[in-house]
Amino acid sequence: MWGSLRALFKPPRPTGPPRTLRAFGPSDQPVTRDGVSREGTGWRIDAREPRTVRLFEVASPGLEQCLVTYRARIKSANVQGRAYLEMWCRFPGRGEFFSKGIQQTVTGTTDWASSETPFLLKQGQRPDLIKLNLAVEGSGTLWIDGVELLATSLQ
Repeated sequence: MWGSLRALFKPPRPTGPPRTLRAFGPSDQPVTRDGVSREGTGWRIDAREPRTVRLFEVASPGLEQCLVTYRARIKSANVQGRAYLEMWCRFPGRGEFFSKGIQQTVTGTTDWASSETPFLLKQGQRPDLIKLNLAVEGSGTLWIDGVELLATSLQ
């Protein structure tokens, strides 16, 4: 009996390494353009007030029963408040649900650091749109580079 109960509450296990669904580079245009400019292989974001910067969208990703990970590198200068990655998944007929990377925030002035936020998709959960954002709860300058969306199959 305990074995079957344990199986019910056992977390899903990866069946292999993550695969890159999409990597974004200088040729990709962010959805939000106000205060966002291309710089090097990434983008510079000038935030004068709290805002959500909509970076990219992935339509019809064809995902189910996997761990979706939004990963990027972030650097900051004089950021008042905090900034972090934010991913929204839209499900037909059910609405939008989010994952916020509040465990990996940047504030003040920092050098490049990797950040990511995961979203667990169970069997039967198939988003028709994934939105990749940068949430800024204050003001300052941020740089974002190495933006990618990954999927890890689960069993």
